[in-house]
This record gives sequence, structure tokens and C-alpha cells, in this order.
Amino acid sequence: MSSKDAKIRNVGPKSAAWLRQVGVKTAEDLYRVGPVDTFLKVKRAGFKPSLNLLYSLAGAIDDCHWTDLPPERKSGLILDLEEAESDNPIKTRWEKQADRSAEIDGTEAPPADSDGDGFGDADSGVRELTGTSRDRD
Repeated sequence: MSSKDAKIRNVGPKSAAWLRQVGVKTAEDLYRVGPVDTFLKVKRAGFKPSLNLLYSLAGAIDDCHWTDLPPERKSGLILDLEEAESDNPIKTRWEKQADRSAEIDGTEAPPADSDGDGFGDADSGVRELTGTSRDRD
């Protein structure tokens, strides 16, 4: 068994579980996909990885501990990540559903909420009752 087939260096049990769920099970998978795309797969799967995961994945590829990555390498990873995210933004499940519905209907998906609560009324889902009790009779 080659070293690329072995367990992924710098990855603990929680991160390893995330990686397995997105199909990156071996170091060979990581070499093939790359650290930035692997990080984005984890993020798109709904997990909340920190940049430490990105650095750990790059460290595994560079065969070093993630804390030993040079600052230039870390900066480059962040730039690559920002570029990849801007090319293909991560959408919320509500935005994805709106896109699917619009595709089925043949219409355009509505713009995302500015407040992000999913109600579309910019009031965080809270309705204010005003008036007197006579007004409601």
C-alpha cells in the first residue's frame, strides 16, 4: 500500500468523518481533489469547518504538520478559497429550493432575503399587534 492510500495526515476523527461523508476517504482522494475543493465539499455538505481544516489538508499534501505551513502558503490557500467561493457561491437550502422551483416553473428565482430569515418580509418573522381590543372584534 502506497503512502497516498494511508490515513490522511493532520485529520482528527471529526474531520475524518466529514471527509468520508463527502467522498474523500484516503490520502489519494485528497491528492486527487485538492485541499481547497475538499474544504468546499465539506462546507457545501453543511458542516462548519474552520480554516484549520483547510490548512490541515494542505499540510497533508505537503507532508508536514499544518502549523508548519509557511504564511505564504496559508495566504495562497485563502486566496484560492475566496476565488473558488466567488466562482461558485455556496447557497442556503432555501436558495437552492427557490432555484429548483423556478426551474420547474420556468420562472426566475426571487432574490435572496436581505435579512435571511426566509419570510421575505424583513421583519424576522415577528408580527406586531397594534390597536385596541375593539379593533379585533
